[in-house]
Amino acid sequence: MENEKVKKDMYLNMGPSHPAMHGIIRIMLELEGETVVNADVEIGYLHRAFEKSCENVLYNGVIPYTDRLNYVSPAINNFGYCMAVEKLLGVEIPERAKYIRTIISEISRIADHLTCVGASAMELGAFTAFLYFMQAREFMYELLDDVSGARVTVSYGRIGGVKADFPEGFEEKAEDYFKRTEKLLGEIEGLLTKNRIFYDRLRGVGIISQEDAISYGIMGPFLKSTGIAHDLRKAEPYFVYDRVDFFVPYGEYGDNYDRYLVRMEEMRQSIKICRQCFKQMEPGEVKSEIPPEYLPSYDMVEKAKKGKTEGLPLKEAELSPNLKGQEKFRKVNINVNDKKVTVPPKSSTYCTIEGLINHFKLNMSSYGVRPPEGEAYSAIEGANGELGFYVVSDGSGKPYRVRVHPPCFPIMAAFPKIIVGDMVADIIATFGSVNMIGGELDR
Repeated sequence: MENEKVKKDMYLNMGPSHPAMHGIIRIMLELEGETVVNADVEIGYLHRAFEKSCENVLYNGVIPYTDRLNYVSPAINNFGYCMAVEKLLGVEIPERAKYIRTIISEISRIADHLTCVGASAMELGAFTAFLYFMQAREFMYELLDDVSGARVTVSYGRIGGVKADFPEGFEEKAEDYFKRTEKLLGEIEGLLTKNRIFYDRLRGVGIISQEDAISYGIMGPFLKSTGIAHDLRKAEPYFVYDRVDFFVPYGEYGDNYDRYLVRMEEMRQSIKICRQCFKQMEPGEVKSEIPPEYLPSYDMVEKAKKGKTEGLPLKEAELSPNLKGQEKFRKVNINVNDKKVTVPPKSSTYCTIEGLINHFKLNMSSYGVRPPEGEAYSAIEGANGELGFYVVSDGSGKPYRVRVHPPCFPIMAAFPKIIVGDMVADIIATFGSVNMIGGELDR
């Protein structure tokens, strides 16, 4: 009896200072050797107060805050929030705006998946694959920069439409980048998909059953990996997803390897959706209208100050690069034609008193967009699953309440159960497949 060994479990904190925990996640582990016996997760180390902040700004002022939820695919957040407010207002955005939102959503989804899979591969030692992923992501960021003027926090959505139309030559540039991205995805698959080390680290690890995924309310690639091909773009189509043909990939085992395969295929399907949208889009007045006469914006403002406004409303303001695509003849195709919802084009703001008043009313803290009293919930298929916004209006220019349903929150609720039985080293791979984004997760 004296020589009998006493078995004791070890308790270990993983994070928040662990590099794979994003600086905010703390996992309290109970270990038997290197096997996880029990776990608990603490998520609250960011404290962004997104929902409370929304109550103190105008409806349009919330859009930059949504950028910082899932900051890897921010345009999807913009559009999800705008959909909820548009539901309150009872407005429907123009056809061209629907196509633009669909294309930008899919470009954002590709960027998100490239980041997720690339970072996960790097954390498992596949640094070369990570560089390939980042090269492809750079293509997507450049496209987002072209249309919004920003690479990451784009603030591209607008209540009633989008910030700006596509610049000239955007479709051709996008097609070139799509082809190069497809080539890179093929090279990445050659590096990873049948790589014995990568396969062994992911297959049979981080398993979740269909029943558990459903009971936790999990969606996105995590749910699809269990064999359930549920996607809001198919189940509850919005924008123009009911007009395009695409396949919803799904797995079989509900493990990390299936989630990797689902995301890889989703990127190809996103490219397929974008190509169909470009073919279906009507050129509209963007290409068919006779180009207007442009005046430098500062010159237009100076003339207006001196009362020399004759003929000015017929001219266009020459906009800075970050405002391109907002000209008068473009805005009719990308924004709702309602002065109570969308700001007028710059040429109207600069040289007509009506446009100036309209602009100020929509941006003044005492006014702004004013949906009628009521509440609305709108959901969109984010890169991680269902991203929902619940907005309550009291009839003022500021939201009474904004509640967000982040897709990675239910996954993190299930995370302790998922990692039990796996090894400590497997936590890195499983956590990477969650694609946890702190700004979105924070409550």
